[in-house]
Amino acid sequence: MSHISYSEFKEWVNCPWKHKLVYLDKIKQFNGNEHTAFGTALHTVCEHMVYEKPIDYKALFEEEFLMNLQRIKTKTPNFSFNAELISSMREQGQYITDFILPALKGYFGAFEIVEVEEKLYEDIAGDEKKFKGFIDLVVKTKDGKHHIIDWKTCGWGWEQRKKSDKMITYQLTLYKHFWCKKHNVDPNSVQTHFALLKRTAKRDNVEIFKVTSGTKKTENALKLLHKSLYNINRKNYVKNKLACHGRYGVCEFYKSEHCQ
Repeated sequence: MSHISYSEFKEWVNCPWKHKLVYLDKIKQFNGNEHTAFGTALHTVCEHMVYEKPIDYKALFEEEFLMNLQRIKTKTPNFSFNAELISSMREQGQYITDFILPALKGYFGAFEIVEVEEKLYEDIAGDEKKFKGFIDLVVKTKDGKHHIIDWKTCGWGWEQRKKSDKMITYQLTLYKHFWCKKHNVDPNSVQTHFALLKRTAKRDNVEIFKVTSGTKKTENALKLLHKSLYNINRKNYVKNKLACHGRYGVCEFYKSEHCQ
């Protein structure tokens, strides 16, 4: 492939063998579930809501959620949905829509929208591949700073360890690095943030928090990215058995014909 995305990079770090199965052999066993359908639907709502368009956002979420579920069913006819979970998600998603815009305004104050769903396709120094990604939202505040925001759907929220996990936060670090290269912007004037859209939280259903993406962290992220590219280009695929039951759950290929 002529590019690498953060998801692909993260997959390689987690398990090079799984990376091979998914990105080289094109074996894909996971086509989504209730949670991915929920997240995609809320992302669509956020894309429209930041422009404050006169739309019924609860109805938009409902439409998008059900449409995403149907897509999964079409791709995986034998997938068994959890009807109770879907029912609760329909209520939770509509409920969250009331807090998205107020949370943005409360956190950033006055801001202008720079871009929504901005595509990155930038050269990676020292490699033929490009870095590909989509930034959910970029805004500019009155102090002249730019802010890169990534929406994340979750249950009750993230514990502190996850908020500071390097492989999670490297997404924003790399987005900032390549966005600054694309627009020739001083990295010191750009900040990065995750915005959590929380399904089951009792309060603060939209939580926005800053992620540090300074010079040293950027250097470390790029160093690891180059390491992954070096090994991918040389087809060095080693199984990481610790990832079979890792932080992201049981691997979809665990004990399958593709990974004995």
